[in-house]
Amino acid sequence: MLESIKNFWESTGLFAAGGSPELLIKYLVMYVIIGVLMYLAIWRKFEPLLLLPIAFGMLLANLPGAELIHMDWYLVAHPDYGYIVQNGGLLDILYLGVKLGVYPSLIFMGVGAMTDFTPLLANPTTMLLGAAAQFGVFAAFFGALLLGFTPEQAAAIGIIGGADGPTAITVAKSLAPELLGAIAVAAYSYMALIPIIQPPFMKLLTTKKERAIKMETLRPVSKTELIIFPIIVAAVVSLILPSAAPLICFLMLGNLFTVSGVTDRLSKTAQNELCNIVTIFLGISVGATANAERFLSWQTISIVVLGLCAFIFSTVGGLLFGKLMCFVTRGKVNPLIGSAGVSAVPMAARVSQVVGQQENPSNFLLMHAMGPNVAGVIGSAVAAGWFLSYFA
Repeated sequence: MLESIKNFWESTGLFAAGGSPELLIKYLVMYVIIGVLMYLAIWRKFEPLLLLPIAFGMLLANLPGAELIHMDWYLVAHPDYGYIVQNGGLLDILYLGVKLGVYPSLIFMGVGAMTDFTPLLANPTTMLLGAAAQFGVFAAFFGALLLGFTPEQAAAIGIIGGADGPTAITVAKSLAPELLGAIAVAAYSYMALIPIIQPPFMKLLTTKKERAIKMETLRPVSKTELIIFPIIVAAVVSLILPSAAPLICFLMLGNLFTVSGVTDRLSKTAQNELCNIVTIFLGISVGATANAERFLSWQTISIVVLGLCAFIFSTVGGLLFGKLMCFVTRGKVNPLIGSAGVSAVPMAARVSQVVGQQENPSNFLLMHAMGPNVAGVIGSAVAAGWFLSYFA
C-alpha cells in the first residue's frame, strides 16, 4: 500500500516540480507571466484572440511532468517528422503547422481577405510610409548583433519591429526556433499594446498644427485596379524574393477572394472559420514553446527590450517620414498616418485616427492611415523574405 502511494506521488507534477527549488521558482514566475497575459487578454481586451491561446499554450508547456510537447525533437538540424507523427502527442502534432510554415500563411490569407487596399491604391505614396516604418526591424537587428546574438537570431528578433505576429513566427521558426516562444510573446504583446506605446511618440514628434491637418478625400478606385493589384504584387515580390512568396501570395490570394466578387463563400471562410481555427492552433502551439527552462533567461529579457525598441523605432521612422511628406506637400499630409506604417492592421490606423481627432474632432484619418497600414503588412513580409533568403 505504501509503495503504491509512493509510486503515485512520484508520478505527479508536484513531485517533478519540487525536486528542484530553482525549477519550482521558474515555474512560479512563468505562472505570473501567464496570469499577466490572461489579464491583458480577458480584462483589458488587448488582442484576446491571440494572447489568450498563447497564454494557455504556455500553461500547458509548464505543467510539471506532463510533457505535452517535446521541443528537443524540433531543435535539431533535420527533425525526424515521421518519428514525431508516430510518437508525438497532440501539441507535437499541432506544432508541425508552425514548423512547416502552414499556420502563418493561412493566417495571412485570412488577413488578405479582410484587407482593403483601396486607400493604398488611391494614394500610392503612402507605400513609402509603410517602408519607412520598417526602420525598427533593422534597428533591432543591429541592436541584437551588438548584444551578442547570432545573425540568424538577430534577424528573427528584428522582425518583431514589423508588428506582424505571423511574419515574426515564420522567420523565428526557420532561423531561431529556440527563441520562438520569446519572440512570439513579445511580438503579440507589443501589438496589443500599440494604443499605449504609440501615442506618446506621436505627440512628441509632431506639432499641434500638424496633428490637426485634414487630408483630402481619396479618389475612387476601380474594381479592375483592385483585382489586378494583388496579382501583380504576388508575382513581382515572389520573383524578386521567393522566400517571401508563402506569406505574400497567400495574403494576395485572400484579398483576391474578396475583391473578385465571385468567391464570396471562400472570402467569408478565409476571414472567419478558417482564420479562427488556425488562430487557435497557432496560439496554443507557439505558447507551448515557452517552457520555464528555456523562456526564463537573459536572452528572453533582451528580446523583450529589443522588441519594445523595435516598435518605438518603427513608429518614429514612420512619423519622421510623414513629417517629410507633410513638408514636401506643403501641409497636405498629416504626419500621424506615418505611425500606421507598422503592420498591425487595423489597430495602428485606429490609433492615428484617435490621436488626430484629439486635436481636431472633425478630422477623419482612418482611411488615409489604412494606406501605410496595409503597406506595412507587405513591407514586413518583404523584410522577412530578405532575412530568410540571406540567412536561411
